[in-house]
Amino acid sequence: MSGVNEARGEAALEIGGDVLALRPSFAALVAVEAELGPLFALVERAADGKLSLGDLVALFWHCLVDRDRMDRETLGEAILAVGLAKVTPVLKAILQQILAGK
Repeated sequence: MSGVNEARGEAALEIGGDVLALRPSFAALVAVEAELGPLFALVERAADGKLSLGDLVALFWHCLVDRDRMDRETLGEAILAVGLAKVTPVLKAILQQILAGK
């Protein structure tokens, strides 16, 4: 998919015909932890089906490679519009990157 480099650990999020690259970089994950708490707790909530929509949007927002393309609220609305089923594989890819590293 255009603009997404899987070798760098990026995941593709398709929204409205647009492809956004998400990369769980060190800086992104530190920001996620600052907002949501420890990453292991986040992964556990996701595994237990207890990850909130707000948590999901926060994780994706901090991992979004090009934040100039949209603001956080627009990202959240777009995720809701495409549906959780469509973004779940992207969440899984990011969580795998968090757990496995590069």
